[in-house]
Amino acid sequence: MVVYEVPAQAPQSSKLHEKRIARVESGLRFPRTIKGRKVVRMRLDDRMRQLKVPGVSIAVVDSFRIAWARGYGVLEAGRASPVTTETLFQAASISKPVAALAALRLAQEGKLALDEDVNHRLTSWKVPENAFTAGKPVTLRRLLSHSAGLTVHGFMGYVANTPVPTVQQVLDGQSPANSAAIRVDTLPGALWR
Repeated sequence: MVVYEVPAQAPQSSKLHEKRIARVESGLRFPRTIKGRKVVRMRLDDRMRQLKVPGVSIAVVDSFRIAWARGYGVLEAGRASPVTTETLFQAASISKPVAALAALRLAQEGKLALDEDVNHRLTSWKVPENAFTAGKPVTLRRLLSHSAGLTVHGFMGYVANTPVPTVQQVLDGQSPANSAAIRVDTLPGALWR
């Protein structure tokens, strides 16, 4: 479950602050709405129950600062340990829009180029060159649009208290990484995946 809130102004008072929190807690909407149909709003606790989600943590960022954060539910179904603002969750795909926003901001500031071969910037690891990259390089634009031709499209994460690989081990698919090596297996820019 992903909740985004982009407020127009910074929190002004405690009462306004609580109203904004209540709006998130009781105002979840479906990802798509159909023109002419009533927008159905759902409560966070109801939606968690429907989706069998034992716990979530929400942080709302306003003007690059955390405006508020709360934990809801429990760490594990059937257990009593509550989710708090300090509970760690695997970020997974929610990190993609955050990383994309940061990369586009750096491109806007002229610090990164969207169409430059990423190997010109990478230092400790490079995208291995092959027949696919010979004519068309992997670029930031292609990485951000999921069209760079890379082999791994998602990561499973790691269970608590087990060895966590280094970034280098993940990129090369070496133990204790639980994913294959990152390689280019199709022409960059040719397809989305």
